Amino acid sequence: MSRMRTLFRDGRVHTPADPSATAMLVDGDTIAWLGPTGDAPTGGVDRVVDLDGALVTPAFVDAHVHTTATGFTLRGLNLAGTTSRLQVLDAVAAHAATLPADAIVIGHGWDESGWRDQRTPTAAELDRAGGGRAVYLSRACVHAALVSSALLTDAVQAAAGYDGSGWLRRDAHHLVREVAFGSVTHAQILDAQRAALTHAASLGIASIHECGGPGTSGEADFVAALGHGAGYPQVYGLWGEVNGAGKAKQLGAVGAAGDLYADGALGARTAHLRGAYLDGSGADEHGHGYLSVEQVTEHVVDCVRHGMQGGFHAIGDQAISTVVDGFKGAAKRVGIDRIRAGRHRIEHVELLDKTLIAGLVDFGIVASVQPAFDRLWGGEHGMYAARLGKARSLASNPIGALAGVGVLLAFGSDSPVTDLDPWGTCRAAMRHHNAVQRIGAKAAFAAHTRGGWRAVGVDDEGVLNPGWSATFTVWDTTEEISEVLHTETNPQARVTVLRGRPIHNRQEPL
Repeated sequence: MSRMRTLFRDGRVHTPADPSATAMLVDGDTIAWLGPTGDAPTGGVDRVVDLDGALVTPAFVDAHVHTTATGFTLRGLNLAGTTSRLQVLDAVAAHAATLPADAIVIGHGWDESGWRDQRTPTAAELDRAGGGRAVYLSRACVHAALVSSALLTDAVQAAAGYDGSGWLRRDAHHLVREVAFGSVTHAQILDAQRAALTHAASLGIASIHECGGPGTSGEADFVAALGHGAGYPQVYGLWGEVNGAGKAKQLGAVGAAGDLYADGALGARTAHLRGAYLDGSGADEHGHGYLSVEQVTEHVVDCVRHGMQGGFHAIGDQAISTVVDGFKGAAKRVGIDRIRAGRHRIEHVELLDKTLIAGLVDFGIVASVQPAFDRLWGGEHGMYAARLGKARSLASNPIGALAGVGVLLAFGSDSPVTDLDPWGTCRAAMRHHNAVQRIGAKAAFAAHTRGGWRAVGVDDEGVLNPGWSATFTVWDTTEEISEVLHTETNPQARVTVLRGRPIHNRQEPL
């Protein structure tokens, strides 16, 4: 489509430039004109596309994705629908039977919190179900896993988070995950990544933020995700390694951010909390903090000096407090203006009060959030209520409070933790279990489009404006965005275009 002038006409074009727009002229990679079809310029147009009333919007951005793991889940063993230990074992056995004898079984998505009997498979049971193959099954939160005996090495058994049952958390889990994903070939990684990116484009997603780092994905995996180029959504890489701004830049990342763990996850009881878990016990009843205030400070300063975006994974209120205090320390050393200019970010930010929200405002921190977490696990009766109690559950994921004070929101899925589902994500923000934390359709859509671009420093994407980039999706609906978001049905993407180049096309080539 390079330098070709294409007129899209007779549709419903979502643009602030002209609310009555039914046509859009694309010149190469740029939007040249927007307005009513009857006023559309025709001179020099190479092609005309009749939209037949279809909706045209900015394409979505998913601000938190694990591309390889998403692809493996799409192509392989998805345990999200299992409801018992026996169902997990049956699924493992069926999948293992399709694999070579020396292959590793990699699965994802089990969540015991909703099972009537919450017993999980043991390592010995996974040995049998896998037919002697090594088995690695990440929990829905990806901060714990069930593994077979073959993966319980001496190093794993000596690490924090080890349990003889085969349910691993913390450092033990990170070690095993690295081994599991290190066992797959480069060709398998590329195939999984392309499957994930192709699927994303089919959902109207033109860009994703790949969150990698030690304990999440290896360097080769991370670099591969950034290199698929034309024909796929644009991938912005975030490499999460403490004081790793220099390495992040070498790897091609836009930020030393993403999954730099300040804590774990609520599902695994490793999110770092001020108050104890209601269903926890022992030394970890408050979860676990991986970083100190001093380490956060040093990392932020390192990022500022390298001219890189910095960021952290922080879910619990104690972890978020540690991160905010670290930003305070960094501001004393490099100045608050340089901190704010970096547009640094925190992933998830699920449990925070007004004081912590004020910290995000003070330092210009982006909140990269996943509204589906509340939809799946929030409310008065979900997993968060079991872990935290009703009051803390309803106070979690305070999207409305963040939006209300001007914190930049970037919506994502954390796929494969939750599915790539941008329309569903917007609905989840509009239907938060706590009515006080709901936002409107316009704000939700903006957080999943322009918010994702702005979160990586791109300020001229995410809106259909003359002179701006031609990144958009044509949907098979004649409804407006707000109408779509007040239904239960997602429209299908006919075409997804990234800077004038189609990356998904269900119809004739553009």
